[in-house]
Amino acid sequence: MGRVPAVRTVRVTRYVTPLREGGSLPAIVEADDDGMYVLKFHGAGQGPRALIAELVSGEIARALDLPVPELVFAELDADLARTEPDPEIADLIRASGGLNLGLDYLPGSVAFDPVVERPAGDLASRIVWFDSYVSNVDRTVRNTNLLMWHRRLWLIDHGASLYFHHAPGWSAERDRARDPFALVKQHVLLARADAIAAVDAKLAGRLTPGVIEAVVALVPDSWLAGDADRAAYARYLTDRLAAPRAFVEEALRAR
Repeated sequence: MGRVPAVRTVRVTRYVTPLREGGSLPAIVEADDDGMYVLKFHGAGQGPRALIAELVSGEIARALDLPVPELVFAELDADLARTEPDPEIADLIRASGGLNLGLDYLPGSVAFDPVVERPAGDLASRIVWFDSYVSNVDRTVRNTNLLMWHRRLWLIDHGASLYFHHAPGWSAERDRARDPFALVKQHVLLARADAIAAVDAKLAGRLTPGVIEAVVALVPDSWLAGDADRAAYARYLTDRLAAPRAFVEEALRAR
C-alpha cells in the first residue's frame, strides 16, 4: 500500500481495428512486446486531457485495489498512417504521433449487464466512491464502462473523469475540489452500494499526499498545456479528500 507502480512504455507496431463505440475512435493495436492494447490517441477530439484523466484516474483506482487493466504509454509512429485506407483513421494516426496511452486488451471480455451481474455491496460501494471522487460521468446504465472477464468485474474508460480540467482557469479555483458529484445519482452500481459510509475513511486513507503526487508525476510533459500542471492536479485531488467529503455526502443522499 502507498506505492504507485511505474508505467511501462511500448511501441505500437500494428494498427489492428478501430473501436467505433467511443467518440474518440480508440483502436486495438499490437505492440513490440507482442501484447494487444486498446489505444487512446492524444490527437483525438478532447486531446491529451482525456489521456491525463484516463491515466490519473486509472492509477488512483489501482491504488484503491480496484480492478483496472494495465495502463501503458504507447509510442506511435505517425508513418503508420501510410498503410491505413480509412482517411479518418489515417488523419488520427498522423495527429497522434508520439506518446499515447494504451490499456491492456482483455480478449473474450463481455460488457457488464446490471440485470445479470450482481456485484457485492462492498465492491459496488468502493467503485461508487472512486467514481464520485474523480467525477466520472461515464458509469451509467446506458454506458457502464465495466467488463466481465474471467468472472471478474473490470473498470475501463476513465477519459471522461476529471471533467473540471476542461474549464478554463480551473487551477485557480480552489473551491472547485469541494464540489459534490450530483451525477452520482445515475451511477449503474449505486443501488448496490450499501456500504459507502463504511468504506469512506479506508479509501480516503489510502490516497495519501505521497500516493497522489506519485500518480500525478506519471503524466508526461507533452500532455500538459495551458493551466494544466502536475501541482494543480495534485492540489485538487488532495483538497477533495478533506473531511467532510461533499462527494460522499451526495452519494449517500442519492441512495
